[in-house]
Amino acid sequence: MFLVGTALEWHRLIYVDGLTISTNLFGTTYFSLVGLHAFHVTAGLAALALGSILALRGDITPLHAPRTDVFSLYWHFVDVVWIVVFLVVYVAGR
Repeated sequence: MFLVGTALEWHRLIYVDGLTISTNLFGTTYFSLVGLHAFHVTAGLAALALGSILALRGDITPLHAPRTDVFSLYWHFVDVVWIVVFLVVYVAGR
């Protein structure tokens, strides 16, 4: 949902409001922060999809537990970063 919402918001900002990464400091900050976060969400979803496929095939064993713990930490880090991005862009940026 985040990626769909971001795509719709970017479309509106670029084509309706005329805001781009080079328009002003807010545009630069907004597109950089949200774009970087969207990239990390996409990477996390790809890792989650790969892990799901491997789990469904039965390729994941208890020996893989540390790897899933690391992925869990990554995903929670992406969540926490979103709180910071949200505060900087949508609260302080107003």
